[in-house]
Amino acid sequence: MSDTHTTKGISQNGTNSRSGVKTSEKSSKVKEVLEDYRLAVISREVSYLGRKETLTGKAKFGIFGDGKELPQIAMAKQFKEGDFRSGYYRDQTFMLAIGELTVRQFFAQLYAHPDTKADPNSGGRQMNAHFSTHSLNRDGSWKDLTSQKNSSPDISPTAGQMSRLLGLAEASKVYRNEEVLNEDRFKKFSNNGNEIAWGTIGDASTSEGVFWETVNAAGVLQVPMVLSVWDDGYGISVPRKLQTTKASISEALSGMQRTSKKEGIEILTVKGWDYSGLLDTYEKAEEIARNEHIPVLIHVQEVTQPQGHSTSGSHERYKSDERLEWEDKYCCVSQMRKWILKEGYVDARELDDIEEEAKQHVKSEQKAAWKAFTGEIKAEQNQVVEILDKMISASANAKALKAIKREMNVPTVTLRRHVMTGVRKALRVTRNENLKSRQELLNWLDDSKKENYNRYHSHLYSESDDSPLNVPVVEPIYSDNAEEVDGRILLRDNFDKLFEKYPEVLVFGEDSGKLGDVNKGLEGLQDKFGDIRVADTGIREATILGQGIGLALRGLRPITEIQYLDYLLYCFQGLSDDLATLHYRSAGYQKAPVIVRTRGHRLEGIWHTGSPMGMIINGIRGVHVCVPRNLTEAAGMYNTLLRGDDPALVIEPLNAYRLKEKIPDNLGEFTVPLGIPNIIREGTDITIVSYGSTLNICKFVLSELEQVDISAELIDVRTLLPFDRNQLIVDSLKKTNRILFVDEDVPGGASAYMMQKVLQEQDGYFYLDSEPTCLTAKAHRGAYGSDGDYFSKPNAEDIFEAVYEIMNEANPAKYPAIY
Repeated sequence: MSDTHTTKGISQNGTNSRSGVKTSEKSSKVKEVLEDYRLAVISREVSYLGRKETLTGKAKFGIFGDGKELPQIAMAKQFKEGDFRSGYYRDQTFMLAIGELTVRQFFAQLYAHPDTKADPNSGGRQMNAHFSTHSLNRDGSWKDLTSQKNSSPDISPTAGQMSRLLGLAEASKVYRNEEVLNEDRFKKFSNNGNEIAWGTIGDASTSEGVFWETVNAAGVLQVPMVLSVWDDGYGISVPRKLQTTKASISEALSGMQRTSKKEGIEILTVKGWDYSGLLDTYEKAEEIARNEHIPVLIHVQEVTQPQGHSTSGSHERYKSDERLEWEDKYCCVSQMRKWILKEGYVDARELDDIEEEAKQHVKSEQKAAWKAFTGEIKAEQNQVVEILDKMISASANAKALKAIKREMNVPTVTLRRHVMTGVRKALRVTRNENLKSRQELLNWLDDSKKENYNRYHSHLYSESDDSPLNVPVVEPIYSDNAEEVDGRILLRDNFDKLFEKYPEVLVFGEDSGKLGDVNKGLEGLQDKFGDIRVADTGIREATILGQGIGLALRGLRPITEIQYLDYLLYCFQGLSDDLATLHYRSAGYQKAPVIVRTRGHRLEGIWHTGSPMGMIINGIRGVHVCVPRNLTEAAGMYNTLLRGDDPALVIEPLNAYRLKEKIPDNLGEFTVPLGIPNIIREGTDITIVSYGSTLNICKFVLSELEQVDISAELIDVRTLLPFDRNQLIVDSLKKTNRILFVDEDVPGGASAYMMQKVLQEQDGYFYLDSEPTCLTAKAHRGAYGSDGDYFSKPNAEDIFEAVYEIMNEANPAKYPAIY
C-alpha cells in the first residue's frame, strides 16, 4: 500500500517543499514527532471531510475516529508483523499508521465502492471504518500472515469483536506450546507464538456481557492480548456513570489485576491527549504481552469525540457547554500541537504548513476516490443511454422511453441502482416489441447481472477448490466381522484418527477435556493429545465460539463444543453476525473454518428439548448446518468438513450415543457429502422428508405403513445448509406425487423451509396430487418427562396418521378414515 504518512507538498525524502527545511537535519525524535502529528492531522481531516460527504448525500452513513488519533498512533508503533487486530469502527488512525489503509481507500469505502482494488477492506460491502486485511490469495489459499500486519474483519454489533479477540490471542499460545505445529506448513501462521492480538473497544461497550466474558477468559487462559478501551465519557448520549460501576472500567476490573502471587491481567491507565504518556504506556503493554504472554488492558481516559457519535445526530443535544468547552481544550490533536511548541521542536509556521498540506492531501484523495466511484457508474450509464437512444428512435413507446432516460439523470448522485431501474423499466415498456436494440439491452442486463453477482453476492461460502462441497465421497468400509459398538465409541475413535491426521485440529468446551464431553465422545483424548488440543473451558458459550473464530483466522482448525443445542442461543449473536458473514464481508479475503459441535433433539424438558432449526438456518447463512441421524453420519461429516475450508454447525442426535452402530475400517477417511440427501427406503405412494432423531422415528414407522399397504419413500436430508443440491427430493416427488415433511421444530420452522425449497425452488408444486403437509412439534417447548415428549413432539403415531390421512384423501376406499 502507499505511504499514508506522505502528504501533498511533502517529498519522500522528508523535505518540506514549502519551508525548504530538511527533516533529516532534525533529530530523529523530532522527525518522528512531526510524522506522528502529520498523521494525526490527516486522520482528523478525514473525519471532518467524511462527515461533510455524508451530510451532503454522497454517502449513506458516516462514523469516524476523531478524538482517538494519538492513542492509536502509539498503539501502531508497537504493532508488529504477524500481530492481529480485532477492533471496531473508530480505528482509522491505527489502520493508516500501520500502512494498511490509505485516505483514498477510506473514502472508497465511505461511498460503498464495490471493488476490492478501491476498497480492499470489504469491496464496498461494509459501511465506512470497518477494516480488514487480506489473509487469503484470490484462490483462497493462505498468505504468509507472519510477514504482514493483520486485521480481522470488523463488525458493527457492540462489543462483538471481543470474543474473536480471545481466539486470536490464544492462537499464539497454541503455536508456542504445541510441538506438532513445528512443521514448515505452519510457519506462515506464527513465529513461535510471538504475536499479540490487539483489541479496541469504546468504554460504553464494556457494559456488554461478551466484554466481561472475554476479559475473564483471557485472565484464565493467560494469552498475549492488549485491549484498549477508548473512554470518551459517553455511550452515544448516556454518560459513563450510568454505564460502569465506579464510573471507571479500570477500577471495576481492579480485582483482576495480577499480583506477584496470583495470575490475572495487567491494567494500565493513560490520558488520551498525553502523547508522551501514551508512547510509554503502549511500549510497556507490548513488552508485557509479548514477553510474558499475558493479557493487558489499557484504559485510555479523557478521550474526546469532536463530532459526536456519528452522522446520525449531534452531540450538542446531550453534552453541556462546559463539557463541550473541555473537549475543545483537551482535543488530542490540539494538545499535541501545544506540546510540540512547548518543547520547542518547531515553530507555529511549520505546524501550520503541515496542517494545510494535510488538508489538501485529504481533499485530493477524496476527490480521486469519488471520481473512481462515480466514473464506473457513469460509464455504465452512458452505455445504457446509447442503447436507449436507439430504442427511442425505433420504438412505438418512444415517449415512455424518453421519460425513463430523463429519470436516470434526475438523482443528484447517480448510483448503479438508478441505471438498473431504467434498464428494467425500458424492457418492461417494450415487452411487446421485437427491436434489435431491445435485444442489445437484454444482453447488457445479462452481463451486468454477472458483474453485480460478483460485486454483491459472492463468497457467502467458500469458492475455492477446498470448498467442502468439492470433497469426494468416500463410503465407509466394513469388514465382514465389523464390531457393533455404542455410537459414542465410533465417534470417539473417529476423532482420534482426525487428531492424528491433522495436528492443527483442537477441540474445547465445557467438560470436553478431562471428562471427554458429557457423552464421552472424546473420552481419553486429552490424555493422548494434551490439554491444549483437548481442553476444558468455563461456562461461557459466547467466548467458546469466539475462541474458535480467532483460532481459525490464524490457520488452526478448532472444533468448538457447545454442550447442548439449547445453549447455542448464548453464542448465536457471534454465529450470526460474525462467523456467518466473515467470508462474505471480507469479500472472500479471510476465512474462519470453525466447526461448532453440539448435540440435541428429543431430550426431555423445556431447557434441553429445543430444536430451533428455523431460527438457526435463517440466522447463520454462510455456515453449513449438518443434522446427522446417527453418529456414523456425524463422523463422516466431520471428516468432510476438515478437508474443506468453510465453517459448519454439526448437531449430533442425543439419543444416538448408546445405540449400536457398526464401526467402519476407514475411520477418519470416509466422508458424507454436504447437501446430498440419502434415500433410506424407496417407495411409490408418498415421500417422507426428515432429518436427525425424527428421521429415525419415521424409519421405525415404515414397517407399520407397509402393514396397511402404504409404500413410503423416506429421505434423510442430512444437511439443511446446503439443502438437496441435486434436487433428489423433487425426483422422488415426481414418482410419488405426495409429500410429508417431518421435524421437531416449531410450526413454520425448518419444515416450512424444506417445503419452500422443494415446492418452489425445485418446482415440486407441479407434481402434487395431494396437499403437501408439514408435521412439526407444538409451538411450545417440550414438556418434561417421556409423556411430555410424546405430547409435545411428533411421535410414531403422529407420523403414521399424518401419512395415512394423506392417503385417505387420495383413496378413501382403500384407506378408510381412522377417526
